[in-house]
Amino acid sequence: MPIYEFKCRKCGELVEFLFKNPEDQVALKCPKCGGEGLERVLSTTHYAMGSDYPKGAGASSQTRTCSSGSCTTYDVPGPTR
Repeated sequence: MPIYEFKCRKCGELVEFLFKNPEDQVALKCPKCGGEGLERVLSTTHYAMGSDYPKGAGASSQTRTCSSGSCTTYDVPGPTR
C-alpha cells in the first residue's frame, strides 16, 4: 500500500494519501484550504552504511494532522541532491 505525498498549490500544505489498491479513486483535496490543485512531490529518502557514518546522527520526525488522522514525516541525515 503506497503512500504518496502531495503539495497544495494554493496554500503549500503537504498532504499524504494512502492508496490501498491501484484502481482506487481518491478525491485529492487539501484538508487545510479545500483546494483541489495538488501536485505530487518526490519524498526524500536516504540511508547510510559503513564506518564513515557519524555517531550520534540519527533520524528526526515531525508529526502533523492529515486527512487520515496523523501523519509522520522522517528526516534522515545524509547528503541530498
